[in-house]
Amino acid sequence: MKILCIGHVAYDITVPLEEFPTENTKNRVNERIECGGGPASNAAYLLGKWGVETYIAGVVGYDEYGRKIKKEFEEVGVNTTYLELNSEHQTTSSFIIANKENGSRTVFTYRPNTVKMNSIKLNFEPDIILIDGQEVEISKEMIKKYPNAISIIDAGRPKPEIIELSKLVNYTVCSKEFAETITEMVIDYEKPNTLIDLYKKMESIFKNNIVVTLESKGALYKYQNQVKIMPSIKVKALDSTGAGDLFHGAFAYGIAKNMPYEEVIKLSNVTGALSVTKIGGRFSAPSVEEVKNVYHDFK
Repeated sequence: MKILCIGHVAYDITVPLEEFPTENTKNRVNERIECGGGPASNAAYLLGKWGVETYIAGVVGYDEYGRKIKKEFEEVGVNTTYLELNSEHQTTSSFIIANKENGSRTVFTYRPNTVKMNSIKLNFEPDIILIDGQEVEISKEMIKKYPNAISIIDAGRPKPEIIELSKLVNYTVCSKEFAETITEMVIDYEKPNTLIDLYKKMESIFKNNIVVTLESKGALYKYQNQVKIMPSIKVKALDSTGAGDLFHGAFAYGIAKNMPYEEVIKLSNVTGALSVTKIGGRFSAPSVEEVKNVYHDFK
């Protein structure tokens, strides 16, 4: 199976702190973690690490960060033929505060609106296309050109272009924020009907397979005509950066391996949960062996 990942490619600089800093103070740190980042980018990295034939399509600057990102991909076997190193752009940078007290992260991303990759012409036919909404026109072009490919979107923010793309794919795998904003409904875990009603409204809007990631609560999905929650595993969270990205990578892996649908959700949950126990989005990508060890114990 060949997987094409299209979207945001960035370089992350993460500073872990014991607690979130107070405004207008100086804070000395003795650690920082640097690695590539971005939703489709992190998913591609995980897929390469797990031995899947994976291609990344996105744009970085022809600079130190861009070259480091390219090298990271190649070290895990991701094909970088369609990773554009463009001397007219600076590589997108994300600056992240990781609050180790509760595992939350605060992200500042620098990406000028002019950063846009050029069109691509593939020399292969993808079996799966995973997009994150960053490269809108190329994503639409690839979905249209390869109608037999299984298409998946990582729908994080409820922006118009991501909503549009979510109506074109086979699987809309979205954040809770995205689902609540689109449906104008709020999930109340004490009231199961709110989950069911939200899911049904999402189906009516997108008319495809919906998965809503619920962070520590797991994932909302539908199986055999029942709306269900697949619970996550309990972990000590240090940094939630990239957890959703890696969930999507594992989801694409499960689809590629033709796993039963509920097992795909379960695998994705475990992968995302394990990732928050380490600091740094890409560096937190667990090995397939780590995930499967926990996966078999997870009932």
